[in-house]
Amino acid sequence: MRDGTAGVWRELAHPAFLRTTLPWRAAGYLLASGTAGLLLCAGLLVAATAAGVLAVLLVGLPLLAALALVGLPFAAWERWLLRTARLADPVPGGQHLVPGRPGLTAWLRLRYREQATWRELGFAVLAAFVLWPVDLVVVGCTLAVPGYLIAALPLLLADGDQVNVLKLWQVHSPWAAGALTVAGFAALALAGYPLTLAAVGRAALARNVLAPAGQELRIGELVSSRARLVDAFEAERRRIERDLHDGAQQRLVALAMALGLARLDAEPGSALAERLADAHREAGHVLAELRELINGIHPQVLTDHGLPDACTDAADRSPVPVEVGFELPGRLPPAVESAGYFAVSEALANIAKHSGAGSARVDGRHTGGLLVIEVSDDGRGGADPALGSGLTGLADRVSVLDGTLLLSSPPGGPTLLRMEIPCTPIGAAA
Repeated sequence: MRDGTAGVWRELAHPAFLRTTLPWRAAGYLLASGTAGLLLCAGLLVAATAAGVLAVLLVGLPLLAALALVGLPFAAWERWLLRTARLADPVPGGQHLVPGRPGLTAWLRLRYREQATWRELGFAVLAAFVLWPVDLVVVGCTLAVPGYLIAALPLLLADGDQVNVLKLWQVHSPWAAGALTVAGFAALALAGYPLTLAAVGRAALARNVLAPAGQELRIGELVSSRARLVDAFEAERRRIERDLHDGAQQRLVALAMALGLARLDAEPGSALAERLADAHREAGHVLAELRELINGIHPQVLTDHGLPDACTDAADRSPVPVEVGFELPGRLPPAVESAGYFAVSEALANIAKHSGAGSARVDGRHTGGLLVIEVSDDGRGGADPALGSGLTGLADRVSVLDGTLLLSSPPGGPTLLRMEIPCTPIGAAA
């Protein structure tokens, strides 16, 4: 159960505060955070010294760059402490974005650009050089002093002559030592209050430093919500395609067959036969239009066979001759395949309408964590997104998946459209 800041203050004000686990959680939190800060301080000093010495040989430069990331594991440790001690509201997770492409380079590039990385580094430096002495001093003063007082009588009985209390005065009387022991228990009980207050203040400071700012939190929520919307939109596309394919299309096929059978029963040349023939042709037209609609929503070939076969099917339906060449290691995420297919379809439609090309080519490959698709043609060139040729919508479709769209279309041609979408294959090639 997470108490949160409000719960901690209620527990602190309760008459039975000393019988709760809060003082022990506070002591454990300060001891753990102080010890971790001490170890971090020693590690940073050693690493910084080694990096400074090796920097002359350029070997220490990567080590210096790596020190900037030391806040990531230390902040994760601090967030775990906050959740375990329950002395403050938990720090929201998910502050670091997931790289759009696999590999160490993409991960490092994203981490060095994030505000959360530098905020966590600042907290790690603060804990390593400022906070840990305070944490350990508070624990030592609130626990060690009462501990010395409590040990006065046992130590005197063991020695039989005298005992030095806190190295300040000598006690020879068992009565005086017993009084100090009683006072030690009372001091230990009362020490729970300042100890807990110090721990709550330390936890609040850690939370305020590590918690993302409002704008940063909203950006993270927008990125997450956009990813959820892309998945939901793709799932809805598939549902609509499936319902039309299995429902309306099958009924139209049955209707067309029934009209065809009715034509066989009608008297040839009669008015009824002509009306049935017209209705039969109209049902065929509607069925063809519905199939085109289904294919425009989400083609079945894309679901069953993947992006290369779907792009080949789109090329076969293009009035301009198109060559298709794909080299993919396997199936890609459904949203990526859908975006790639519809981008290629839109590009081929633009070529047929505006380029005056005699031929076109579609090439696709997966390299460096990116799906790269290039659509080229030998048309007149001069494509301009500002002229409403559909390129703006195509760029929007790709950018939803953190992709990029590059266009080269000088007057006179040729035109090259390049799409890059970060993704990771999810299955072996068929």
